[in-house]
Amino acid sequence: MKFNEKLLKLRKEKGLSQEELGMEMQVSRQTISKWEAGQSYPDFTRLVMLSDFFDMTIDELVKDIDVQEVRENSFTNEKIDSIYRVSQDVNSIFQNRTLKDIIKGIKWFIVGSFIFLCLVIVVSLILHFIYPESNTFWRTY
Repeated sequence: MKFNEKLLKLRKEKGLSQEELGMEMQVSRQTISKWEAGQSYPDFTRLVMLSDFFDMTIDELVKDIDVQEVRENSFTNEKIDSIYRVSQDVNSIFQNRTLKDIIKGIKWFIVGSFIFLCLVIVVSLILHFIYPESNTFWRTY
């Protein structure tokens, strides 16, 4: 008998609903439903709690479980969780830009533009004094 079938049988023998078992294991009813459907498996802490609750060893509880399937599901879930966390981190970086940061950026752009303009004027004045006969840099009327 597979773990999910065994869990369903044990829960029904005790006359518990999924919600009641979830409260005992400190998980949601949906989590119990996924365990019973074979869509996911409890972590080690929950397995210990389940074995204590049903008064059996962990070996008796999980016998006939496909360990490779558990590993594959666990790896896939970890990968999905990792991608989700990275996505949330990127979103939080862009959402944390405040109005203050935007104004600061505009200020630096204006200051930089002013400095650039001053440099252009100074260079054109210097070139005018070096080449006074050229009308390219500065015109005199």
